[in-house]
Amino acid sequence: QVQLVESGGDLVQPGGSLRLSCAASGITFSIYNMAWYRQAPGKQRELVASIISGGIRRYADSVKGRFTISRDIPKNTVFLQMNSLKPEDTAVYCCKGRRNGASLDYWGQGTQVTVSS
Repeated sequence: QVQLVESGGDLVQPGGSLRLSCAASGITFSIYNMAWYRQAPGKQRELVASIISGGIRRYADSVKGRFTISRDIPKNTVFLQMNSLKPEDTAVYCCKGRRNGASLDYWGQGTQVTVSS
């Protein structure tokens, strides 16, 4: 059974940092493409960052230079380091996994990030 569990969300002041984690189980992590999405109230879900099985990373323009996606393959975990946080980064952040070449997505339940003074 595939399971993705996010953690690390919190309330943080503008300019602060957080590191989100997504622990995966039931998959061969090294052949999965992983991504972080976020959804703010009243807005559509958006792709924040992705890392494919080969290691190439992509970022939404809104987070480039501030967020970094990384992974620890032996620990089956993907991270999202978020620096210089802004109020507009407030959202529920979810991770998604898809096996390389497949069409089925697996999602975590999400973790709340709130940026406010």
